[in-house]
Amino acid sequence: MSNEHAVENSATPFDVIIERIDIKGQYIQLADPVHLSGQLNVSELRTQYSINSKEDLAQLALQIGVDEAGRGPLLGSVNVAAAILPSAWSGLIENQPLKETPLSILTDSKQLSEKKRDVLYPLVQQYAIGYVVADVPAAVIDQINILQATMLGMRLCTELLLKMVAPHLIIDNADGDSQSRAHTYVQVLFDGNRCPDLDEATLDKVGVKKSAIDCQAWVKGDARHTSIAAASILAKVSRDKTMYKLDARHPEYGIAKHKGYPTKTHMEAIEMHGILPAHRRSFAPVKKMLEN
Repeated sequence: MSNEHAVENSATPFDVIIERIDIKGQYIQLADPVHLSGQLNVSELRTQYSINSKEDLAQLALQIGVDEAGRGPLLGSVNVAAAILPSAWSGLIENQPLKETPLSILTDSKQLSEKKRDVLYPLVQQYAIGYVVADVPAAVIDQINILQATMLGMRLCTELLLKMVAPHLIIDNADGDSQSRAHTYVQVLFDGNRCPDLDEATLDKVGVKKSAIDCQAWVKGDARHTSIAAASILAKVSRDKTMYKLDARHPEYGIAKHKGYPTKTHMEAIEMHGILPAHRRSFAPVKKMLEN
C-alpha cells in the first residue's frame, strides 16, 4: 500500500465486553463493563508485515498509536483508541507521510474543527489496517479514578489489537530462525507522559514477546505521530457520538454543546435538573453537589 495507491479497507469487525480485569494477578470486578470495538484488515496486515524473503532479514516495525478523549468532563465515559496505519503512512507528521493520501489533513484532533474530524473519522476507519476503541464508563472512572481508567483503556486497546494481530505475524526480537522468515516488532506510542502496564504474560501466550514491544510515551504525541493522531480522531469522535446520544435523552442539560465539560451552562443544568447516572460522582463539582 503506497501513498498514491491505497487499497480500500475490507476489514473484519470485532466487539468485546470486559467485566473483570486482571491487575497484577488480582481480578477486579468492574463497576460497569468496558466496551471495546474495532476491526482488522488481515489481508493488508499480512501484505505489509509478513515478508518471508531470505533477502530481507531486517525487522519490520509495526506502529500502534494510542490516545484518549474525555478525561476532563464531569459526564460520561472516557474513550480510548488504538490505531495501526499503513506502514508508508506511519511516522512523524512533520515528515509528511500522509501527503497526497486520503488522510492528508490529519493532525491532533484538538487542532481540527468538528467538521474536519467528522470527515476524517470514517476515513481513518476505512484505511487503518486495524483499530480498537474502548468506552470506559463513568462508574469505572469513579471506581478506580480517571487516571487509572484512562490507563486501563489504553492497556485494553493495545492488548486487544496485539491479540488480533498476533496470529498473522511473528512478533519477537528475531532471535533464532531469522534466516528463513522476517520478524515484526511493535512500537506502541502513547499520547501523554506515561505508558500503561501491559499484561506481558497473556501477550506472551498469544505469541507476542515482551522483547518485541517498545512502549513510548509522547507528550503532545497526537500532533507529532500520524498513528497517534489517527487514534485521537477515533477517540474524540466516538466520544462525541455518545454525548449526542445522551443529549437526545436529556436535552435540558445542553450536552451537545458542552460535551460534559464543567461549563457554566452545564453547572446550572445540574443545579436545576439534578445529577444524571452518567455523571462522574468522584469529580469535585459533582461530589460537592451530592454532599449538599
